[in-house]
Amino acid sequence: MNMQDIFAEDTGNGTPLVLVHGFLGSSDMWSPQIEFFKDNFRVIAPALPGFGFSNTVNSCDSIECMAKTILNLLEKKEIKKFNLLGHSMGGMIVQEIAKLVGEKILKLICYGTGPRGNIPGRFETIDQSREKLKNNGLKDTAYRIAKTWFVEEEKAKHFYLCEEAGKQTSVEAADNGLIAMKNWNGIESLKNIKNETLIIWGDQDRAYNFNQVETLNNNIPNSDLKVIKGCSHNVHLEKPEEFNTVVEEFLIKN
Repeated sequence: MNMQDIFAEDTGNGTPLVLVHGFLGSSDMWSPQIEFFKDNFRVIAPALPGFGFSNTVNSCDSIECMAKTILNLLEKKEIKKFNLLGHSMGGMIVQEIAKLVGEKILKLICYGTGPRGNIPGRFETIDQSREKLKNNGLKDTAYRIAKTWFVEEEKAKHFYLCEEAGKQTSVEAADNGLIAMKNWNGIESLKNIKNETLIIWGDQDRAYNFNQVETLNNNIPNSDLKVIKGCSHNVHLEKPEEFNTVVEEFLIKN
């Protein structure tokens, strides 16, 4: 597989903390986390192929391809061990990374995500999102989907980060991302995740219902579930202080 170089925010010192964004996301959507964690961690926030500042890179149509693209980035940076946090589609990617190189992961965080790529209970099916993308265009689709990520929808303080990320995404990457999710299933791999794992979920998430995160928690042997109340899909932008504290406490505990 010919891996192209992708853009990544890379700042701070200490143990690497890799932040993997989700569908229609970008490295900028981690801004509150980068600012918070950079004093104690080397924070690396890649922009997936076709997204954010990597929007000129050929996109992936499989979760495995996305995982290998990130691993290629980390290899070029000569990073041998790292903490790994993935959100939404990024949560699927980090599960795939754990399957491929679990021994390199210090601690794993699966946030606002699930083990099934077709995402049962999602506000609309993957096929419906693909059809609306085709008929209504990227701008309308990105704006409409991003609204579901916040309890306050487009009035949320950090909604603008999602709106900008949606604009940066290539149409090909958006469609390929939906294809990648639909065709992925990580259920059988969960029992093989040996890493200490934290699962984070907003109790009003319209993308991944409680059954999704419960399945993760029940099947990953060494896992713990933290539910953040009053949040939808983007807890890290709705309640960044609470989210950051939860993540920090998990990372620094022995």
